[in-house]
Amino acid sequence: MLNQNADKNYQTSMFAGQDNQDLGFGSVVARESRQRLLNQDGSFNVQRKGLSDFALRNIYHWLLTMAWWKFLGFVVALYLGINVVFAILFLLCGDDALAETSAAPIGNLFLRAFFFSVHTFGTIGYGTISPVGTLSNVFVTAESIVSILLQALVTGMFFARFSRPTAQIKFSEKAVIAPYQKGRGLMFRLVNMRASQLIEVGAQVLLTHFVEENGRVVRRFDLLPLERRKVSFFPLAWTVVHPIDEKSPLYRLTHEDLVKSDAEILVLLTAIKEDFAQTVHARSSYKPKEVVWDTKFVNIYNERMKDEAISIDVRRLSEIEKI
Repeated sequence: MLNQNADKNYQTSMFAGQDNQDLGFGSVVARESRQRLLNQDGSFNVQRKGLSDFALRNIYHWLLTMAWWKFLGFVVALYLGINVVFAILFLLCGDDALAETSAAPIGNLFLRAFFFSVHTFGTIGYGTISPVGTLSNVFVTAESIVSILLQALVTGMFFARFSRPTAQIKFSEKAVIAPYQKGRGLMFRLVNMRASQLIEVGAQVLLTHFVEENGRVVRRFDLLPLERRKVSFFPLAWTVVHPIDEKSPLYRLTHEDLVKSDAEILVLLTAIKEDFAQTVHARSSYKPKEVVWDTKFVNIYNERMKDEAISIDVRRLSEIEKI
């Protein structure tokens, strides 16, 4: 009971006297934007223009946040590209710039130069192909320096990507207005999509909508108190519930009211990733078309035999049924 009261006091005090708080979007966005503020994937629907191309294309952040298959593809393409460039440079030194002593010499000069570049770049050094002349040895020196620098950078990026804590939280595609206790409640579900565990998972849910105040239309940000604001452990799934009672900003509102006021339900999630002991974040939102009334989520738990561990079917996370 003490914990529940503390949660309620915490949630109500956060926004006390701050009904028009814009959460950092800025007064212009809060007042004028008619797009959803937060996409379901957690990205923001605003842009910063006037920045330099370098600032917009921060290479480190780009390499750090891209998908793994894109990162590996980029590394392979960069590796092949550098070797092609140095192969062309070796060819420009002349047909006799590279000497080959193998039993079956490579007849194609470009392929010979390319594979010599690969041997040099990877410090393999079979010894069957060697540079001849000053200029070709200068290019060997240059490629050795590029190889040292690039291998250090790529190794650092691999380490940074593996050591970067991220949360992969899957939110239900729809939120529902379903029976809850003696009334109704706004509900959505979420599940951790990684094998690693999250602890001390906290949720904050807000309703943003346009209302008329003092003869002008303004956007309000109202905190939606939750049945449970935080869970200590998150091994399976969590159904986040906002009870719709007399104190709720959703009390007596209909689907048409939400559409008319361009409402959006913002979800902010914070957790500690157990294996890294660091805080991670996730966010999403629901527009009126993504809130389904008079429905409930289907049972996500699997039937189990005696002495079998409790399990859920993540594929049923977003499935709903009429009441």
